Amino acid sequence: MLRKWAVGFVLLWAGMAIGAAHAQTDEEGAQARALLTEAVDYYKENGDKALAVFSRQGPFVKDDLYVFAINTNGIMLASGGPSVMLIGRDIMNTIDDELKPKFQQALSQPESGEILEADYPWGSWNTGGRKITKHVYFQRVGDTVLAVGYYQPRASSEQALQLLETAAEAVNSNPRETFNAINALDPRFYKDDLYVFVVELDSQRFVAHGSNLRLVGRDFGALADRVGKPFGQEALDQLATNETAEFDYQWKHPITGDTEHKHAYARKVGNYLVAVGYYQPNNGNGEQASAE
Repeated sequence: MLRKWAVGFVLLWAGMAIGAAHAQTDEEGAQARALLTEAVDYYKENGDKALAVFSRQGPFVKDDLYVFAINTNGIMLASGGPSVMLIGRDIMNTIDDELKPKFQQALSQPESGEILEADYPWGSWNTGGRKITKHVYFQRVGDTVLAVGYYQPRASSEQALQLLETAAEAVNSNPRETFNAINALDPRFYKDDLYVFVVELDSQRFVAHGSNLRLVGRDFGALADRVGKPFGQEALDQLATNETAEFDYQWKHPITGDTEHKHAYARKVGNYLVAVGYYQPNNGNGEQASAE
């Protein structure tokens, strides 16, 4: 368990492009940045006494936003979120050797007085084991790095097409292995709210689904969304005469739980329909799809 949480922090530092923070128009981003500024000011005024305040449910935990702190030696000092279990532990003892140099490089960055930012995959209490992109603002104060991040669960149409390409190549190369990986939430086959599903064309039944295993074995052609649209058959009809398909329907978002408008791209790969869809918020007009 400790290793899982530690890997998230490694990916933060290893994947970052260090630089001054750019202006953010996103409201949640502005709130995260503001909370970090409050935490930095509080830490400067109170020193290490502030760490206990950061680690309890108080003024530095606001909805899904919380402060965490780690020193330049890799020791977790404070957290108002799930990573509280790592407080007092050396992160370097729980990461893979190939990641340690990058981790050490990030921690050795000099104090500049600037807020920096980075993206990294991370789970939360509400993601059902899925890691989604978290954007974090952080600032070094002496030997301590303070940070606040927020989740960015919505992927783009371009990312959906990229994931579809990855999945189609994998299905073409080794179908059964790929189906098992998709059903096991292999991170190669999901990103944020994107996931892959696969339907066998002969039987028209799901053989893999990256969000809802209960659909595996179900008849895709018989599916209709909450407003009654038979999107499964629509997709199958398109692939009967084309190598690709696009279709729209109302479907449950895997992270928020809300029913939203979803646009899906599908591709015929041998005897399989391989598909990935992206969500468009504020366009849904129903409750959860009946199949879910």
